[in-house]
Amino acid sequence: MKFFAISLFGAALLGACATPVADAPEATLVEARAAPAEVAVAETAPEAEMVVAPAAIDVAAVSGALAAAETRSDEDKARDAGRKPAEVLAYLGIKPGDTAADFIASGGWYTEVLSIAVGPDGTVYAQNSEAALALRDRAYDKALTARLAGDRLANVVRKDEELTALTIPAASVDVALTGLNFHDVYNAYGPEAAVGFLSAIRGTLKPGGVLGVIDHAGVPGADNNELHRIDPALAVASAEAAGFRVEVNSDILSSAADDHTKNVFDPAVRGQTDRFILKLTNPE
Repeated sequence: MKFFAISLFGAALLGACATPVADAPEATLVEARAAPAEVAVAETAPEAEMVVAPAAIDVAAVSGALAAAETRSDEDKARDAGRKPAEVLAYLGIKPGDTAADFIASGGWYTEVLSIAVGPDGTVYAQNSEAALALRDRAYDKALTARLAGDRLANVVRKDEELTALTIPAASVDVALTGLNFHDVYNAYGPEAAVGFLSAIRGTLKPGGVLGVIDHAGVPGADNNELHRIDPALAVASAEAAGFRVEVNSDILSSAADDHTKNVFDPAVRGQTDRFILKLTNPE
């Protein structure tokens, strides 16, 4: 969970990103003409070879790979139990070879998880704004630099850039993720900036691509800003306004021990908050 002022959610973002991305125009149907009856077919065309799309990741295999990865720190591995990364990514439908993106990646915990999940044939973009990288004496900048040092995650492309100036190609990403960030955007800058944030990410997704939003569940009407939480209904409304199809999962990262009334940094719930996942699909 990160708490910070993100400069990109100021006037530039509101002007450039607040308007939801327009849906793609419907395809025009063209009726194919039949060949004249008197024209003989000289040779039967060979049957097209069927290409089977890879299935979503295998949860057990990815969990094992994450646990066995010698380059992952013990601290990173200790978070797996509470964050259930393989289960979350399987729910979002990520596949080996996919192009993925981690938005507001901070130190890159989810970035490395995505790197392992998509494998050597996939690509992962790790995006951070300058404001995020500058926090805590550039702690996230230093952490991400160390994580990527020596090309140890060769399929990761670092993107230190604002959402208003993304160089991630449009309509290129299969699955994107932003973990424990959305409440900061909404609570600090309001619903218009939140819609702009999601709309900017939507522009990078392929038709049918998915954005996963993970966040701490808050109580409707409570001061969730002070608690670093958000009412899931507000996140859903923002996603719908940004043009996404929305599916909510409150089970994978649920925690009965969290009643949503404590600050997420409270030792009683830290690392064990009740979290929801939005699976947001960019309409085809």
